[in-house]
Amino acid sequence: MASRESGRPVSGVQENGRPAAGPGGSGEPAVQARGSGEPVMTKTSATVGAAPGYRPSATLPFGAEFRRQASRRRTQLALGFMVLLPLIILIAFQFDSGDDDNGGGEFASLVEFATTGGLNFTLFTIFVSASFLLVVVVALFCGDTVASEASWGSLRYLLAIPVPRARLLTVKLLVALTYSAIALALLAGTALLAGTLRYGWSPLRSLVAAELAPGEGLLRLLAVLGYLAVVMLVVAGLAFLLSVVTDAALGAVGGAVLLWILSSILDQITALGVLRTFLPTHYSNAWLGLLSTPVQTDDVVRGCISAISYATLFWGLAFWRFTRKDVTS
Repeated sequence: MASRESGRPVSGVQENGRPAAGPGGSGEPAVQARGSGEPVMTKTSATVGAAPGYRPSATLPFGAEFRRQASRRRTQLALGFMVLLPLIILIAFQFDSGDDDNGGGEFASLVEFATTGGLNFTLFTIFVSASFLLVVVVALFCGDTVASEASWGSLRYLLAIPVPRARLLTVKLLVALTYSAIALALLAGTALLAGTLRYGWSPLRSLVAAELAPGEGLLRLLAVLGYLAVVMLVVAGLAFLLSVVTDAALGAVGGAVLLWILSSILDQITALGVLRTFLPTHYSNAWLGLLSTPVQTDDVVRGCISAISYATLFWGLAFWRFTRKDVTS
Protein backbone atom coordinates (compact mmCIF):
# COMPACT_ATOMS: atom_id res chain seq x y z
CA MET A 1 0.00 0.00 0.00
CA ALA A 2 1.50 3.36 -1.02
CA SER A 3 0.74 6.90 0.11
CA ARG A 4 -1.09 8.90 -2.59
CA GLU A 5 0.76 12.11 -1.69
CA SER A 6 4.35 10.88 -1.72
CA GLY A 7 4.17 7.53 -3.41
CA ARG A 8 6.29 6.06 -0.58
CA PRO A 9 5.39 2.69 0.88
CA VAL A 10 3.65 2.67 4.23
CA SER A 11 3.02 0.00 6.84
CA GLY A 12 6.29 -1.71 5.93
CA VAL A 13 5.09 -2.76 2.43
CA GLN A 14 6.37 -1.48 -0.91
CA GLU A 15 4.25 -1.02 -4.00
CA ASN A 16 5.61 -4.24 -5.50
CA GLY A 17 4.41 -6.13 -2.47
CA ARG A 18 7.89 -6.70 -0.94
CA PRO A 19 8.59 -5.65 2.66
CA ALA A 20 9.99 -2.15 3.04
CA ALA A 21 13.31 -1.64 4.75
CA GLY A 22 12.91 -0.32 8.26
CA PRO A 23 14.73 2.70 9.57
CA GLY A 24 18.38 1.76 9.81
CA GLY A 25 17.69 -1.54 8.01
CA SER A 26 19.68 -3.08 5.22
CA GLY A 27 16.79 -4.28 3.16
CA GLU A 28 15.44 -6.38 6.02
CA PRO A 29 11.97 -5.47 7.23
CA ALA A 30 11.74 -3.66 10.51
CA VAL A 31 8.34 -5.28 11.12
CA GLN A 32 7.05 -8.63 9.99
CA ALA A 33 3.57 -9.94 10.46
CA ARG A 34 2.74 -13.17 12.16
CA GLY A 35 -0.22 -15.22 11.20
CA SER A 36 -2.14 -13.64 14.07
CA GLY A 37 -1.37 -10.16 12.82
CA GLU A 38 0.95 -9.26 15.71
CA PRO A 39 4.12 -7.33 14.71
CA VAL A 40 7.49 -8.96 15.34
CA MET A 41 10.64 -6.77 15.50
CA THR A 42 13.62 -8.13 13.62
CA LYS A 43 17.29 -7.18 13.63
CA THR A 44 18.11 -4.37 11.18
CA SER A 45 21.26 -2.63 10.01
CA ALA A 46 22.06 1.05 10.44
CA THR A 47 23.00 1.86 6.86
CA VAL A 48 19.61 2.13 5.13
CA GLY A 49 17.64 5.21 6.03
CA ALA A 50 20.81 7.03 7.09
CA ALA A 51 21.92 10.39 5.74
CA PRO A 52 23.20 10.44 2.13
CA GLY A 53 26.91 9.71 1.96
CA TYR A 54 27.00 7.88 5.28
CA ARG A 55 29.75 5.27 5.38
CA PRO A 56 30.35 3.21 8.54
CA SER A 57 34.07 2.99 7.74
CA ALA A 58 34.34 6.79 7.79
CA THR A 59 32.95 7.19 11.31
CA LEU A 60 35.26 7.87 14.26
CA PRO A 61 38.51 8.39 12.30
CA PHE A 62 41.73 7.28 13.96
CA GLY A 63 43.16 10.79 13.78
CA ALA A 64 40.14 12.34 15.47
CA GLU A 65 40.22 9.83 18.33
CA PHE A 66 44.01 10.23 18.64
CA ARG A 67 43.72 14.01 19.00
CA ARG A 68 40.80 13.62 21.39
CA GLN A 69 42.80 11.35 23.67
CA ALA A 70 45.82 13.65 23.40
CA SER A 71 43.77 16.49 24.88
CA ARG A 72 42.90 14.46 27.98
CA ARG A 73 44.77 15.24 31.18
CA ARG A 74 45.54 11.59 31.98
CA THR A 75 47.28 11.17 28.62
CA GLN A 76 49.39 14.26 29.12
CA LEU A 77 50.33 13.29 32.69
CA ALA A 78 51.19 9.70 31.76
CA LEU A 79 53.39 10.70 28.82
CA GLY A 80 54.90 13.52 30.84
CA PHE A 81 55.87 11.13 33.61
CA MET A 82 57.57 8.86 31.06
CA VAL A 83 59.84 11.81 30.24
CA LEU A 84 60.25 12.88 33.85
CA LEU A 85 61.20 9.52 35.37
CA PRO A 86 64.64 9.17 33.70
CA LEU A 87 65.44 12.74 34.75
CA ILE A 88 64.43 11.95 38.33
CA ILE A 89 66.69 8.90 38.33
CA LEU A 90 69.51 10.94 36.86
CA ILE A 91 69.16 13.61 39.53
CA ALA A 92 68.99 10.94 42.24
CA PHE A 93 72.32 9.55 41.06
CA GLN A 94 73.90 12.96 41.56
CA PHE A 95 73.16 12.74 45.30
CA ASP A 96 74.87 9.35 45.57
CA SER A 97 77.59 9.67 48.17
CA GLY A 98 79.54 6.82 46.65
CA ASP A 99 79.38 4.69 49.81
CA ASP A 100 79.17 0.98 49.27
CA ASP A 101 77.27 0.48 52.52
CA ASN A 102 74.01 1.99 51.31
CA GLY A 103 73.03 -1.06 49.35
CA GLY A 104 74.21 -4.39 48.18
CA GLY A 105 73.55 -7.32 45.99
CA GLU A 106 72.34 -7.25 42.42
CA PHE A 107 70.59 -3.87 42.61
CA ALA A 108 73.73 -2.16 43.89
CA SER A 109 75.64 -3.61 40.95
CA LEU A 110 72.98 -2.33 38.56
CA VAL A 111 73.24 1.15 40.02
CA GLU A 112 77.00 1.00 39.70
CA PHE A 113 77.09 0.17 35.99
CA ALA A 114 74.10 2.46 35.23
CA THR A 115 76.43 5.44 35.54
CA THR A 116 79.00 4.11 33.08
CA GLY A 117 77.23 5.20 29.89
CA GLY A 118 74.01 6.21 28.23
CA LEU A 119 73.15 2.67 27.13
CA ASN A 120 73.67 1.34 30.63
CA PHE A 121 71.56 4.13 32.11
CA THR A 122 68.77 3.29 29.65
CA LEU A 123 68.96 -0.39 30.55
CA PHE A 124 68.71 0.46 34.25
CA THR A 125 65.68 2.68 33.64
CA ILE A 126 63.95 -0.10 31.71
CA PHE A 127 64.82 -2.60 34.44
CA VAL A 128 63.22 -0.56 37.24
CA SER A 129 60.15 0.33 35.13
CA ALA A 130 59.23 -2.91 33.39
CA SER A 131 57.70 -4.79 36.31
CA PHE A 132 55.22 -2.16 37.49
CA LEU A 133 55.33 1.30 35.94
CA LEU A 134 54.86 0.15 32.35
CA VAL A 135 52.08 -2.18 33.48
CA VAL A 136 50.21 0.72 35.09
CA VAL A 137 50.65 3.02 32.08
CA VAL A 138 49.48 0.42 29.55
CA ALA A 139 46.55 -0.52 31.78
CA LEU A 140 45.65 3.15 32.06
CA PHE A 141 45.56 3.74 28.31
CA CYS A 142 43.71 0.52 27.47
CA GLY A 143 41.46 0.22 30.52
CA ASP A 144 40.21 3.79 30.48
CA THR A 145 39.30 3.93 26.80
CA VAL A 146 35.75 2.46 26.79
CA ALA A 147 34.85 2.54 30.48
CA SER A 148 35.43 6.29 30.65
CA GLU A 149 32.96 6.86 27.80
CA ALA A 150 30.39 4.77 29.65
CA SER A 151 30.96 6.62 32.93
CA TRP A 152 30.55 9.98 31.18
CA GLY A 153 27.36 8.81 29.48
CA SER A 154 28.79 9.53 26.02
CA LEU A 155 29.14 5.94 24.80
CA ARG A 156 25.54 5.63 23.63
CA TYR A 157 25.81 8.91 21.75
CA LEU A 158 28.86 7.64 19.88
CA LEU A 159 26.92 4.54 18.89
CA ALA A 160 23.95 6.70 17.86
CA ILE A 161 25.99 8.68 15.29
CA PRO A 162 25.93 5.75 14.31
CA VAL A 163 29.41 4.30 14.81
CA PRO A 164 29.46 0.50 14.33
CA ARG A 165 30.40 -1.19 17.56
CA ALA A 166 33.25 -3.20 16.09
CA ARG A 167 34.74 -0.08 14.52
CA LEU A 168 34.44 1.88 17.76
CA LEU A 169 36.33 -0.81 19.64
CA THR A 170 38.94 -1.19 16.90
CA VAL A 171 39.74 2.52 16.72
CA LYS A 172 39.86 2.93 20.49
CA LEU A 173 42.09 -0.12 20.87
CA LEU A 174 44.50 1.06 18.16
CA VAL A 175 44.73 4.51 19.72
CA ALA A 176 45.36 3.02 23.17
CA LEU A 177 48.09 0.74 21.80
CA THR A 178 49.65 3.66 19.95
CA TYR A 179 49.87 5.76 23.10
CA SER A 180 51.28 2.78 25.01
CA ALA A 181 54.02 2.43 22.39
CA ILE A 182 54.69 6.18 22.54
CA ALA A 183 55.03 5.96 26.33
CA LEU A 184 57.57 3.14 26.05
CA ALA A 185 59.52 5.02 23.36
CA LEU A 186 59.52 8.24 25.41
CA LEU A 187 60.83 6.43 28.48
CA ALA A 188 63.68 4.75 26.62
CA GLY A 189 64.44 7.73 24.37
CA THR A 190 64.63 10.21 27.24
CA ALA A 191 66.81 7.85 29.28
CA LEU A 192 69.16 7.30 26.34
CA LEU A 193 69.47 11.01 25.58
CA ALA A 194 69.90 12.12 29.19
CA GLY A 195 72.25 9.25 30.04
CA THR A 196 74.41 9.81 26.98
CA LEU A 197 74.69 13.53 27.67
CA ARG A 198 75.65 12.86 31.29
CA TYR A 199 77.73 9.68 31.09
CA GLY A 200 78.78 9.51 27.46
CA TRP A 201 78.41 6.97 24.65
CA SER A 202 80.01 3.84 26.08
CA PRO A 203 79.72 0.07 25.55
CA LEU A 204 76.75 -1.74 27.05
CA ARG A 205 77.43 -3.77 30.18
CA SER A 206 75.17 -6.16 32.03
CA LEU A 207 75.34 -8.84 34.68
CA VAL A 208 74.63 -11.63 32.19
CA ALA A 209 76.88 -10.73 29.26
CA ALA A 210 80.28 -9.54 28.25
CA GLU A 211 80.80 -5.92 27.29
CA LEU A 212 78.97 -5.06 24.06
CA ALA A 213 80.06 -2.41 21.56
CA PRO A 214 77.75 0.66 21.50
CA GLY A 215 76.27 -0.22 18.11
CA GLU A 216 75.46 -3.79 19.08
CA GLY A 217 74.31 -2.64 22.51
CA LEU A 218 71.83 -0.27 20.92
CA LEU A 219 70.42 -3.09 18.80
CA ARG A 220 70.08 -5.26 21.91
CA LEU A 221 68.19 -2.47 23.67
CA LEU A 222 65.83 -2.10 20.72
CA ALA A 223 65.19 -5.85 20.85
CA VAL A 224 64.45 -5.58 24.57
CA LEU A 225 61.95 -2.77 23.94
CA GLY A 226 60.30 -4.79 21.21
CA TYR A 227 59.88 -7.79 23.49
CA LEU A 228 58.52 -5.65 26.31
CA ALA A 229 56.00 -4.16 23.89
CA VAL A 230 54.80 -7.67 23.02
CA VAL A 231 54.59 -8.70 26.69
CA MET A 232 52.56 -5.59 27.50
CA LEU A 233 49.93 -6.77 24.99
CA VAL A 234 48.68 -9.08 27.74
CA VAL A 235 48.06 -6.11 30.02
CA ALA A 236 46.48 -4.22 27.14
CA GLY A 237 44.14 -7.09 26.34
CA LEU A 238 43.13 -7.67 29.95
CA ALA A 239 42.55 -3.98 30.67
CA PHE A 240 40.59 -3.56 27.43
CA LEU A 241 38.35 -6.52 28.29
CA LEU A 242 37.65 -5.13 31.76
CA SER A 243 36.97 -1.72 30.21
CA VAL A 244 34.21 -3.29 28.12
CA VAL A 245 32.52 -5.22 30.92
CA THR A 246 32.49 -2.37 33.47
CA ASP A 247 31.52 1.29 33.48
CA ALA A 248 34.18 2.17 36.06
CA ALA A 249 37.47 3.17 34.44
CA LEU A 250 39.35 2.89 37.73
CA GLY A 251 38.04 -0.64 38.17
CA ALA A 252 39.26 -1.66 34.72
CA VAL A 253 42.72 -0.17 35.22
CA GLY A 254 43.11 -1.39 38.79
CA GLY A 255 41.73 -4.82 37.98
CA ALA A 256 44.25 -5.35 35.18
CA VAL A 257 47.16 -4.27 37.40
CA LEU A 258 46.04 -6.44 40.31
CA LEU A 259 45.59 -9.52 38.11
CA TRP A 260 49.06 -8.97 36.65
CA ILE A 261 50.52 -8.74 40.17
CA LEU A 262 48.59 -11.86 41.21
CA SER A 263 50.01 -13.76 38.25
CA SER A 264 53.53 -12.59 39.18
CA ILE A 265 53.06 -13.83 42.75
CA LEU A 266 51.78 -17.22 41.61
CA ASP A 267 54.73 -17.52 39.26
CA GLN A 268 57.06 -17.43 42.29
CA ILE A 269 55.40 -20.49 43.84
CA THR A 270 57.58 -23.35 42.64
CA ALA A 271 55.11 -25.92 43.97
CA LEU A 272 52.88 -25.14 40.99
CA GLY A 273 55.45 -26.79 38.77
CA VAL A 274 54.70 -26.80 35.06
CA LEU A 275 51.48 -24.86 35.62
CA ARG A 276 53.55 -21.71 36.03
CA THR A 277 54.45 -21.80 32.33
CA PHE A 278 50.82 -21.04 31.52
CA LEU A 279 50.78 -17.85 33.57
CA PRO A 280 50.89 -14.67 31.46
CA THR A 281 53.77 -13.28 33.54
CA HIS A 282 55.98 -16.38 33.44
CA TYR A 283 58.11 -15.08 30.55
CA SER A 284 57.91 -11.39 31.42
CA ASN A 285 61.63 -11.26 32.29
CA ALA A 286 62.81 -13.32 29.33
CA TRP A 287 64.20 -10.11 27.79
CA LEU A 288 67.28 -10.62 29.95
CA GLY A 289 68.23 -13.40 27.55
CA LEU A 290 68.60 -10.80 24.81
CA LEU A 291 71.51 -9.31 26.76
CA SER A 292 73.40 -12.53 27.31
CA THR A 293 76.37 -13.82 25.31
CA PRO A 294 75.36 -15.65 23.20
CA VAL A 295 71.78 -14.41 22.89
CA GLN A 296 69.19 -16.72 24.47
CA THR A 297 65.97 -16.62 22.46
CA ASP A 298 64.10 -19.77 23.53
CA ASP A 299 62.16 -18.11 26.34
CA VAL A 300 61.73 -14.97 24.23
CA VAL A 301 59.93 -16.98 21.54
CA ARG A 302 57.77 -18.74 24.12
CA GLY A 303 57.00 -15.41 25.77
CA CYS A 304 55.91 -13.87 22.47
CA ILE A 305 53.63 -16.81 21.69
CA SER A 306 52.13 -16.69 25.19
CA ALA A 307 51.59 -12.92 25.14
CA ILE A 308 50.02 -12.85 21.67
CA SER A 309 47.76 -15.79 22.55
CA TYR A 310 46.51 -14.19 25.76
CA ALA A 311 46.05 -10.79 24.11
CA THR A 312 44.10 -12.30 21.21
CA LEU A 313 41.86 -14.19 23.65
CA PHE A 314 41.14 -11.10 25.75
CA TRP A 315 40.47 -8.89 22.72
CA GLY A 316 38.22 -11.53 21.20
CA LEU A 317 36.19 -11.73 24.40
CA ALA A 318 35.99 -7.93 24.53
CA PHE A 319 34.60 -7.69 20.98
CA TRP A 320 32.22 -10.60 21.59
CA ARG A 321 30.89 -9.02 24.78
CA PHE A 322 30.58 -5.44 23.49
CA THR A 323 28.77 -6.36 20.27
CA ARG A 324 26.12 -8.16 22.32
CA LYS A 325 25.65 -5.99 25.39
CA ASP A 326 22.97 -3.37 25.93
CA VAL A 327 24.61 0.06 26.14
CA THR A 328 22.60 2.25 28.48
CA SER A 329 25.26 4.75 29.51
